[in-house]
Amino acid sequence: MSEATIEESFLNKTKFSKLVENEVLDKSIGYMEAILLLCEENDIDPEDVRKFISPVIKGKLEAEAMSLNFLPKINSIDSALFE
Repeated sequence: MSEATIEESFLNKTKFSKLVENEVLDKSIGYMEAILLLCEENDIDPEDVRKFISPVIKGKLEAEAMSLNFLPKINSIDSALFE
């Protein structure tokens, strides 16, 4: 196996973020579903994927979870007053 092939087989935050964004755009699915789909396709335990999620994807996941009422909605004005 060449060095380039070995390098391509490893996931990192940047590569995983691009894969997630591509799944979301290509299949018109949410971020949670895209991450779970990538986990299934690559035989990765969803618990282990946490280290590959970039801050940008994490923010989009949180926004998606709030819109689906999986997380409590935070009023940005109120939270800014209490910091």
